[in-house]
Amino acid sequence: MSAPLLQVESLTKHFPLSPGILSKNISVVRAVEDVSFSVSAGETLCIVGESGCGKSTIARLLMRLAEPTAGRVLIDGTDIAGLKRNALRAWRRRMQMVFQDPYSSLNPRLNAGQIITEPVENFERLSHKQRKALAAELLRKVGMLPQVMDRFPSELSGGQRQRLGIARALALQPSLIIADEAVSALDVSVQAQILNLLMDLQQEMGIAYLFISHDLGVVEHIAHRVAVMYLGRIVELASSEALFAEAVHPYTEALIAAAPLPDPTRVRASVTLEGEVPSPVKPPSGCAFHPRCPLALERCRVEVPPLVPMGDGRVVACHVRAPARVLGSAPGNANPSLTAGMPGSLHPIANVQNTTNICTQHRAD
Repeated sequence: MSAPLLQVESLTKHFPLSPGILSKNISVVRAVEDVSFSVSAGETLCIVGESGCGKSTIARLLMRLAEPTAGRVLIDGTDIAGLKRNALRAWRRRMQMVFQDPYSSLNPRLNAGQIITEPVENFERLSHKQRKALAAELLRKVGMLPQVMDRFPSELSGGQRQRLGIARALALQPSLIIADEAVSALDVSVQAQILNLLMDLQQEMGIAYLFISHDLGVVEHIAHRVAVMYLGRIVELASSEALFAEAVHPYTEALIAAAPLPDPTRVRASVTLEGEVPSPVKPPSGCAFHPRCPLALERCRVEVPPLVPMGDGRVVACHVRAPARVLGSAPGNANPSLTAGMPGSLHPIANVQNTTNICTQHRAD
């Protein structure tokens, strides 16, 4: 098996807070805590979770727009987390980012052609003819006419701006594209077009995606694997098919159950979580999810659960369900003493359908 394109090991990011007048200790926001995962060439890994769980912070850390507190980020085996400015420059060609807001991420003073070619001109000099040819080629690749290169962002629709952002990301022929909520600001019909475009480009160019989203319909449609985050930590990571067929971690179940279904005749098991998401400044001891978890044990209040490999290839951080599955329980047949009478026990949950309904299925099995 070939080595992964991207390998993240124990990535951690703490943001210090300014102390008060009488305070001697400086508190920190624990935005990302001991996160590890990998992405292979041509693969799409989606990261999902509630707002504030650390998804976008991970994207910024991988792009070195923020410096990690600890951990390693390896691209083809090279740790870029500790590289200095000049050494890092060469690696920036390997990974690019598509931002959430398709307007504020574009320079309003540059036309579309200049926006597309600007990343390339940071590394090499292009003639006027080369710039026009490159802009025209990339605009065609994202489904736009070459004539658009003379327009400014204010003259484009939201979907056109996002396509322009994708064209800019493709200009350096990266191996990895990080898409941070890349379709959340778009209409559902435009979302479908952008998702299908990304999947077509992946098949054509072999690009790997780290796709960050809170829309589970989008995630189910585009992801090969899904990582679920809660309060800065990954609590479950599995293939898309396995995760949506049967969630193991109680938080994953609640997240899927909260997603709306477009079909009023379909019924999904109700999973109700009590309380609010704790503050990342003072996270709970032990498992961060235990104050809201209906299955919490005393051990959950004391020990941070490790990510335990499961028989179906997923990893889960749960003292209750991960050991129960590892010790021999078959999928869908968890220990009754752990799940009896609890909402969201290990029964298959109806698949999420949202954007998927209007997207044409492109990815080959």
